[in-house]
Amino acid sequence: MDTEIALLEIEEHMQKSVEYTLHEFSTVRTGKAHPSLVEGVDIHINSYGSNMKLKQLAMITTPEPRLIVVTPFDPGTIKDIERGLKESRLGLNPNTYEKIIRIPIPELSQERRRDLVKVVKNMCEEGKIRVRGHRRDGMEAVKKAEKAGAISEDDMERTEKAIQELTDKYVKEIDAHEVRKEAEVMQV
Repeated sequence: MDTEIALLEIEEHMQKSVEYTLHEFSTVRTGKAHPSLVEGVDIHINSYGSNMKLKQLAMITTPEPRLIVVTPFDPGTIKDIERGLKESRLGLNPNTYEKIIRIPIPELSQERRRDLVKVVKNMCEEGKIRVRGHRRDGMEAVKKAEKAGAISEDDMERTEKAIQELTDKYVKEIDAHEVRKEAEVMQV
């Protein structure tokens, strides 16, 4: 077992866990319109006889800070898209105007902002759990390699220490992103 390669693989998995957590953040409303509010979540539209994602059926823009505009590629799908948006868990109220769908983003109340902070905390905790899961997998692999005689006990200890340092680094990175996202959500 090459410990350097194993460490690089573990670090790559941990980095992907952080990136996934950041991607999850894009689905949290901050009071400002952003296309990821409707394209980042799983809004499935029943159209053309199949389940499709919104971004496959329409262009999504934010011409104003509190407005998302959905412009279907095919105007015949506008009712399907509107129905899919209303049935989504976003709690938004789409309005059809000619060949576009306008989605106003309401101002967030202080209570709703606190609820969203809790959602962000849960997302961060899930990200940390994924990072620690990669640490556990790496530690187990190193212990197996040492038992099999592929690496020495000293190499095992050095590698375990390096894995823990990577874990600490990525947990701190998630914590830093959490603080920024919470500030963004609480900003009026």
